Amino acid sequence: MNTFETFSQLHQQTEPFLLGNIWDVNSAHIFEAAGYKAIGTSSHALATAFGYDDGENLPFDTILRVARRVTKTVKIPFTVDIEGGYGDSAAGVAERIKMLSEAGVVGVNLEDTLSKPTRQLRPAEKFRQLLTEIVDRLERENVKVFLNIRTDAFLLGLPNALEETISRINTYKNTGIHGIFVPCIALPEDIRAVTRETLLPVNVMCMPALPDFNALKSLNVKRISMGPFLFNKVTAQTGILAKNVVEAQSFAPLFS
Repeated sequence: MNTFETFSQLHQQTEPFLLGNIWDVNSAHIFEAAGYKAIGTSSHALATAFGYDDGENLPFDTILRVARRVTKTVKIPFTVDIEGGYGDSAAGVAERIKMLSEAGVVGVNLEDTLSKPTRQLRPAEKFRQLLTEIVDRLERENVKVFLNIRTDAFLLGLPNALEETISRINTYKNTGIHGIFVPCIALPEDIRAVTRETLLPVNVMCMPALPDFNALKSLNVKRISMGPFLFNKVTAQTGILAKNVVEAQSFAPLFS
């Protein structure tokens, strides 16, 4: 079984699997050592770690370089968040996915919003056509990558977020994609409504009000992402320790 098949099967189990979201090669090693079954980039965390704002500002060459190093040094499946696809056409997006696949990446996240000039949803039918063309190009070149499609009505806080999400899932479902990602969904009744609507595995993300993992299992969630939240916590803690060293005028805070 290759890593693409291994990663795909993780989405078909009764138990949802927890994806460790990395921001560099060292964090990839940490998640692997902790027993995670798969890892993926957080676009926000990775961009921030390299000094860029989120929203396709991090150069794609940097993403590719990180991907190559990660896949050379970890054994578990690795997926990459490519945001809007780093391309203005199906051909451009498919080419970048192919490059990542050749680097050993088994999956990508692709979102149905455009981040510039301000984040907004793409027209659903236009995005469906884009997905269909991307899948067709990948299949013709025998590129096997798990396409996890992010739909952002909840992330944008739309008043009709649930209805818009379900409508978009139904629009995208027959394009050949492999999974649906709904960031910022948190209420059990909303999650259940989404998982009942589709046979595709549903991915949710860390949120303060998100149910625990046993509850998510009962709601038929298949994948749980960490997003940038662990990265944010680690960064904040580093800032506290750095300040404590200055205040203590010693390295004692690093050993307490």
